Amino acid sequence: MGFRLPSIRRASFKASQAASKSAEVPKGYLAVYVGEKQKRFVIPVSYLNQPSFQNLLSQAEEEFGYDHPMGGLTILCSEDIFQHITAHLNGQ
Repeated sequence: MGFRLPSIRRASFKASQAASKSAEVPKGYLAVYVGEKQKRFVIPVSYLNQPSFQNLLSQAEEEFGYDHPMGGLTILCSEDIFQHITAHLNGQ
């Protein structure tokens, strides 16, 4: 049985919209923004312990630090690479 990552269309962010979007993330998951168009994905927090995902986070930290205007984690890779990595993590 596979796990499909839900994607949510990116909206323009105002303070109230950002707060309502955070409420849509179920417990045990977090939202990340991926690629040039900053597409939003909701992923399990268990991914944070995986070496391949930690590599993506290290790259994001080097680029953005811990203060980013989107208010969430931004991953630098393309959506295709991100989906490939998360598909591999789903198979473990």
